Amino acid sequence: MTLSLARLIPGSLRQWHWISSALCLIGMLGFAITGITLNHAGVIPAVPQVTSVETTVPADLLAQLSEEEDVSSRVPRTLRSWLASEQRIYLPPTKQIEWSEEEIYLAMPQPGADAWLSLDLASGELIYEKTDRGWVAYFNDLHKGRDTGTAWRWFLDVFAVACVVFSMTGLLLLQKQALRRPSTWPMVGLGVLIPLLLILLFIH
Repeated sequence: MTLSLARLIPGSLRQWHWISSALCLIGMLGFAITGITLNHAGVIPAVPQVTSVETTVPADLLAQLSEEEDVSSRVPRTLRSWLASEQRIYLPPTKQIEWSEEEIYLAMPQPGADAWLSLDLASGELIYEKTDRGWVAYFNDLHKGRDTGTAWRWFLDVFAVACVVFSMTGLLLLQKQALRRPSTWPMVGLGVLIPLLLILLFIH
């Protein structure tokens, strides 16, 4: 069946195998390393860096926000400009906010970090806090696809397809080499048996 499948695929198996391996190389290395860091997250030292800002929004800006007609859950441009120029807080224009008569609240989760902003529309009190958990947490979150956005999720899908192509063409190449290398299928079987035994014996 695998040989008939190979005939249906244009190009040689080796060509598909090396192309998919080239596409997957850095990604597979990255996922392997972050798999180790995720598995040992509890023993990897990490000191989160917390940035906090507590200030009062100027009365004229607060009045503009109170009169804002377009409460379409986007961060108002005037507020973004003031935060960037006065507080060095940069908010993406596409971030969605929770807007009520009393408060503007914005949650900003991102890989390896978390941030939030709250603005009291009555008093003008603004509180901003960001917690950065470091580069290891950043790459761990990329591994998990946590708070990474649409583009990265699409990359993960394409990367997964490339890994499937790499694995299947590798299997077909193993079949072609099996007659000359009798240890081929025992090694493949061992690769299946080891994780299966671990699941059955130690994961309950």
